[in-house]
Amino acid sequence: MIKNRPYFLWDYDLSEEDVHKILHTGGEMDKQWLISRILSSAKFEDVWKYINIKDLVSFFAKLRMRPQVKLAWKRALNVWGYEV
Repeated sequence: MIKNRPYFLWDYDLSEEDVHKILHTGGEMDKQWLISRILSSAKFEDVWKYINIKDLVSFFAKLRMRPQVKLAWKRALNVWGYEV
């Protein structure tokens, strides 16, 4: 069992350190998957502990999430002044 596994990755053996490493130095597909997972499964206030708005906006078009989740994030970004 992995210590310090983020709660939104209950089904993967990734630690907090692994998550940050993927987000900062991982490949594009891994980053897209992880950002999608964070946006879909993490608490709103925890999202910003892992990703920043610049990365969210730049990756947004390529993220794969349930349509209603992606639409909610798109609306939020638009309200905040980001066109995605």
